[in-house]
Amino acid sequence: MPSHCLTLVSPPEIEEKLLDTLLEVAGNEVFTSTATFSHGTAHGRLSSTEQVMGRSRSVQVQILVKHDELDQLLAALRTGFAGTGLRYWVTSLTQAGEIK
Repeated sequence: MPSHCLTLVSPPEIEEKLLDTLLEVAGNEVFTSTATFSHGTAHGRLSSTEQVMGRSRSVQVQILVKHDELDQLLAALRTGFAGTGLRYWVTSLTQAGEIK
């Protein structure tokens, strides 16, 4: 059973590469992706319109992972996405499952 939810916030230009990587590295895990806006992004990464609006277009991915797979997945992301602005946080799950 998954024990963590890894949330990733990605610039749209790396979305496809990120999803492909997740399918390769953690393809057996359930994950979702959705278009969103992020706030607090460094000004150097924002277009002039985004600077005025105070937000940037992003993609949020949430993936449920087992404790022993989390470090391996983060290592793969650090290797493949260094310097891209990919951000993450991890939360512990108290429950997860499928309604049958």
